[in-house]
Amino acid sequence: MTLRRTEITRADILPLDRYALERAARRSALVAVKKRRRVAVGPYAVVHFESYETMWQQVHEMLFIERGGEAQIDGELRAYNGLIPKGAELVATVMFEIADPARRAAELGRLGGVERTVTLRFAGHTVAARPEEDVERTNEAGKASAVQFLHFGFTPDQIAAFRIPDTEVILGIGHPHYGHMAVMPEAVRAELAGDFW
Repeated sequence: MTLRRTEITRADILPLDRYALERAARRSALVAVKKRRRVAVGPYAVVHFESYETMWQQVHEMLFIERGGEAQIDGELRAYNGLIPKGAELVATVMFEIADPARRAAELGRLGGVERTVTLRFAGHTVAARPEEDVERTNEAGKASAVQFLHFGFTPDQIAAFRIPDTEVILGIGHPHYGHMAVMPEAVRAELAGDFW
């Protein structure tokens, strides 16, 4: 069994000049990985299931773009290590992709609390998402952020059921103003099954 990494450490951070040389190739290679970890739900939501590899890339991108140097590293590790699955969970970033700014503001203004309505249903089980701790993604006026960070905690029985090939997995968002479901492609289910220990 391949050892799954659950934390990015300072030892994993490449020098910025080396990352700059490898950046295009690394980003290109990650496209195929991300494709196997993505599900569209309804007209606007895309659910990206995260991993050590996706978060490693994100940390390096933030360091590369913001150029904060040594002082930036600890903050990026704190921000992104929490989004790496820890063996009995799936972790997802949900993005509401609406190009028109006025329409985006109107739609998100109606989606307060959407982060608490996301579920995975399969083989008689329902796993409800839990929003990332310490990150409030709905403001007091009820406007949702375009980006949500979610954890799906699994029991051993749920992990065993999810791992069965060709198990139908329904990813749903049950908000009153955004009620949509999608069947997870088998290639995505198989990829995500590898996140469990």
